[in-house]
Amino acid sequence: MESALQAIIANPAFHDYLAILKGARNGFVYGVKVRFPHAVVMSILFGRGDWKSRLQVIYRATKQHAFNLAKFVSIYKTMLLLQRKGNGGKERSLDTFIAGLLGGYFVFGDRTAVNEQIVLYVVSRVVASFIPRADAPYNASPQSPRSSAAVKPLPPNAQYFSWFAALSWGLVMWLFHNKGETIQPGMFNSMTYLYRDSEMWKDLRTLLWHNK
Repeated sequence: MESALQAIIANPAFHDYLAILKGARNGFVYGVKVRFPHAVVMSILFGRGDWKSRLQVIYRATKQHAFNLAKFVSIYKTMLLLQRKGNGGKERSLDTFIAGLLGGYFVFGDRTAVNEQIVLYVVSRVVASFIPRADAPYNASPQSPRSSAAVKPLPPNAQYFSWFAALSWGLVMWLFHNKGETIQPGMFNSMTYLYRDSEMWKDLRTLLWHNK
């Protein structure tokens, strides 16, 4: 059984599909690592109610952040694969923008406290990419404002926010793929973990358990 799984993992024919799986895994892990400590600190400093209710807030915020990142990476990579297959195996410049646009709309378009914080973080990095940098300490070739940790709808849930989220994600994914040197280094490293590290593995352990 183990040898059969290893053969599948090492088979280039399955690489693009397994990359979607590992991308979802990396998105989930990264979401937990980022949101859990933030939610704990915010609940301790600014939370209300007893500890049971605060723990529920921490759990809901961490769950939403982790699952949303996992869903976004999955949609993004799936759309890249479909576009590439529809174009004879060739990737076009706008493919990353379209994939990010769709993922941003469907995953982060719902205006919750967690989603709004993530989208504002993304759009700030898009705007900051226009500021020239003295150096680029990474390879450019082929993620806040203080808010409550509570996950609750922020009225009104207008359609414009969905398109704002979609445009932000479309732009940042295009920038990452084509002009990575313009992105703030911390976010660049986060995106490398989510979208490039998920293209590489050696065995079942590095596919599902450890990133490398």
